[in-house]
Amino acid sequence: MSSSFEKYQKRRLISSYFSVVISIALVLFLLGLLGLLVLNTKKVADHFKEQIALSIFLKDSAKEVEINQLEKSLALADYTKSTQFVSKEDAAKAHSQEIGEDFMDFLGYNPLKNSIDVYFKADYVSEAKIAEISKDLSNKNFIEEVVYDKPLIALLNDNIKRISFWILIISGIFTFIAVLLINSSIRLSVYSKRFTIKTMQMVGATKGFIRRPFIWKSIKLGIIGSILALSGMAAVLYYLDKAFPELQLLTDHRLLIAIFAGVFILGLIISWISTFFATSRFLNLKTDELYY
Repeated sequence: MSSSFEKYQKRRLISSYFSVVISIALVLFLLGLLGLLVLNTKKVADHFKEQIALSIFLKDSAKEVEINQLEKSLALADYTKSTQFVSKEDAAKAHSQEIGEDFMDFLGYNPLKNSIDVYFKADYVSEAKIAEISKDLSNKNFIEEVVYDKPLIALLNDNIKRISFWILIISGIFTFIAVLLINSSIRLSVYSKRFTIKTMQMVGATKGFIRRPFIWKSIKLGIIGSILALSGMAAVLYYLDKAFPELQLLTDHRLLIAIFAGVFILGLIISWISTFFATSRFLNLKTDELYY
């Protein structure tokens, strides 16, 4: 009878530990992904900003020397990510493929212009800065027209600000929920040992002596949960890097180490604090209050 009861208690204890580990792992996994999202929001936003091009259309009278000088000056400019020269012949071929017929057979000539597409560094993708750059380029007498999608730039910047704000709000809410979930799981684990705590206290054990094994056990469970969470994060990061290599999610090693270390330490801190307060609560209860 005693043996069966001990086995039942052991299974119950293992089940309690298992639920704590899973709770810690899932919560830290979500927090870690949120941390990665928050810290990589700028990188993702910059990637989209750098896809916006400013097209410089050149006059037919533009000399090759002028075009080459313009390309070199644009390539060396602080705001330039990359440039691409598009000849009027290449532009005609691309346009013909888009519409499905050769428009030059109908017109009898090529009305398109040679152009240079300029892709900006993300920090310069704003309405004011691009408008200023566009104005400076338009003053050159061999440039026919400077074109860029002004409404798209305004919409992109507004949406990035809005998304970044809500990501921070959601991250704060999830962090609060995460602490509550881990705390609840650990308190349930300690609750199953409340009579043991009170018995040790009644025979003269100090509060520090009673807390110590519970805290060490929770820290060990926190380590296991953190390792599981970090393994899940590593798998997700690897998949995202393969799916979206242009984002270069694995290139910033310092950032990744900081996030992984932060998640690991957070798991230990929450486990330690939750266990400390949970054991303190039961240490301060009277014997008859343990049944409620």
